[in-house]
Amino acid sequence: MPEFTELSTQLSYLKPEDVAPLEAAYRFSESAHAGQFRVSGEPYITHPLAVACILAAWHLDAQALMGALLHDVMEDTAITKEQIAEKFGKAVADLVDGVSKLDRIEFQTEAHAQAENFRKMLLAMARDVRVILIKLADRLHNMRTLGAMAPEKRSRIARETLEIYAPIANRLGLNNVYGELEDLGFSHLHPNRYEVLAKAVKAARGNRREVIGKVLEAVKQKLKDCKIDATVSGREKHLYSIYKKMTEKSLTFSEVFDIYGFRVIVKDVPTCYLTLGTLHQLYKPIPGKFKDYIAIPKANGYQSLHTTLFGPFGTPIEIQIRSVDMHKIAEAGVASHWLYKSGDAGINELQQKTHQWLQSLLEIQSESGDATEFLEHIKVDLFPDEVYVFTPKGKIMALPRGATAVDFAYGVHTDVGNRCVAVKINHELMPLRTELRNGDQVEIVTAAHAKPNPSWLNYVITGKARSHIRHFLKTMQYDESAVLGERLLNQALRAHGASPVEIGEAQWDRLLREISGRSKQEILADIGLGKRLNLVVARQLLALNEGDERKHATLGPITIRGTEGMAVQFARCCQPIPGDPIIGFIKKGQGLVIHTHDCPIIAKSRADTEKWLDVEWDPEAPKKAFDVNIKLVVANQRGVLAKVAAAIADAGSNIDNVGMEEVDGSAYTTMNFTLQVENRVHLANVMRSLRKIQEVVRIARVKG
Repeated sequence: MPEFTELSTQLSYLKPEDVAPLEAAYRFSESAHAGQFRVSGEPYITHPLAVACILAAWHLDAQALMGALLHDVMEDTAITKEQIAEKFGKAVADLVDGVSKLDRIEFQTEAHAQAENFRKMLLAMARDVRVILIKLADRLHNMRTLGAMAPEKRSRIARETLEIYAPIANRLGLNNVYGELEDLGFSHLHPNRYEVLAKAVKAARGNRREVIGKVLEAVKQKLKDCKIDATVSGREKHLYSIYKKMTEKSLTFSEVFDIYGFRVIVKDVPTCYLTLGTLHQLYKPIPGKFKDYIAIPKANGYQSLHTTLFGPFGTPIEIQIRSVDMHKIAEAGVASHWLYKSGDAGINELQQKTHQWLQSLLEIQSESGDATEFLEHIKVDLFPDEVYVFTPKGKIMALPRGATAVDFAYGVHTDVGNRCVAVKINHELMPLRTELRNGDQVEIVTAAHAKPNPSWLNYVITGKARSHIRHFLKTMQYDESAVLGERLLNQALRAHGASPVEIGEAQWDRLLREISGRSKQEILADIGLGKRLNLVVARQLLALNEGDERKHATLGPITIRGTEGMAVQFARCCQPIPGDPIIGFIKKGQGLVIHTHDCPIIAKSRADTEKWLDVEWDPEAPKKAFDVNIKLVVANQRGVLAKVAAAIADAGSNIDNVGMEEVDGSAYTTMNFTLQVENRVHLANVMRSLRKIQEVVRIARVKG
């Protein structure tokens, strides 16, 4: 098997007894893919072999290499998971299954199919990280050979690589793979930009050769003089990272100074800081350009000191300083677990961080409604820019840039997020929407009866926070809708002359069989959300025929307390308050929406009687604040706003919002207030107090 020789030369790190099963896996894969060719015209087996070679370079175990050799047989041939398990063991079959796509299932859209595939792969990866290492090696070889594909397919695969696979490689600390995937994705997505930038970098390298040589020599000499044993090398930035910097900061190529940097590798952590001090004596550091990733490592385990110095001729120089162990992890990331079989504390910590991230994927998955939502949450968590904040006990937490106090709360624990009411940032009370900055000390204030607010979804950015909030709101709406649905159904049953207690389990079981429903709770929630009509369900439960005289009974009004939660919504157009004559509209998927009788918005749809319900306020309902809009026209005089605000406060109302409309040169100003009142009587008292103010010319409640 001459083709297998290429792989076998890289297997010296494996035990001799592990090589034989690998040969068997190769033969099995070659036989399964016989007669299949890649778009480039090569036999298909060259691809799984190349993927296995990439993994062998990372010193992955025999099972992973067998998984790589077999990774396409389930997808492209008639071979089943059971056959692989029987021949090569369950662990190898699970790896192949995790990497295989869900091609045999019909999906509504390509985007949904792609999202479902990612979900499957990421969940398999959460159980065994080797799944994603095989997938990354697979993607890397596909990107290296992408030139044979049609332009449209090239662009799609390149975009997917930049959006998903490169960030995953970065999240797992595989720096070399991350850099190569980004550059390959960039070259296929924007070939012209890539070419222009590559030429510019090549020219700049030539122009700066003298400076680079001078700096390299000076750094080596200075460290030697201070008796610091170090390896110093130059390194060039990846083209895609230069391109990102140019686009994000609107820079021209000539304004990007740090396309070339230096790396200093020393023996241990104390020597890293000693080297930093030595280099700061050689060249002056640029303020604000120092980052200590040793004290506070990145989430993917990366550790280094980064500093930017004023070099000769005023050229900024970027230098990374790290120990030998840090360099191993920086280059191999999570794969360093296999590369270096040692008790290295850094590698163990990296494994722990990776495990935590993978567990958070499982948590997000359990609360995401569908695959597309899951992928949306994951994409957020893959972006590498991070801020580092402290808990009150001094523990460091890494969050994505732009994260808020609510993201932090959910990062601590789901219950802390669900119950948070306020936050102290650096010992000062701040709004929950406050964006966190590096070094902030964050303390979350919780309350036992607090619950997530739908408005949080406007500013949280972590996948974990977003999925937990959505899950809570969906569950809460479902429960509240079921309670409302039961009230609507009882009303319909009474209208048919039947008592709700007459309906036993037998009738419910029959109904569930007839309409293929999952549970009584689901039917009630559907009624509350407007997905089913209460009259129809009542007739089905009572098994009424078309001619049954009870069918035409009229519905009595349903009482509204104002405390039903998300199942009952008060229309923003007319803002009904207790005391207003009201009418209810069943809106599909949202539940019962309450309008005032004279709401101008509903006039057109009043004819559709099936969806409208008679509703009335419950006189025994507990007091609650309702929003209402009022408009005042006042004389333009000093202190009038203060008088109006004082009158509103004295009448026991709260101002939620205020706006002013002033015409230049006019003697009058229009004030628009959103007030919180308990009922219509309370509003009348507020308006009576405002009329007593001499400067108030006109006052009215605003609807529509």
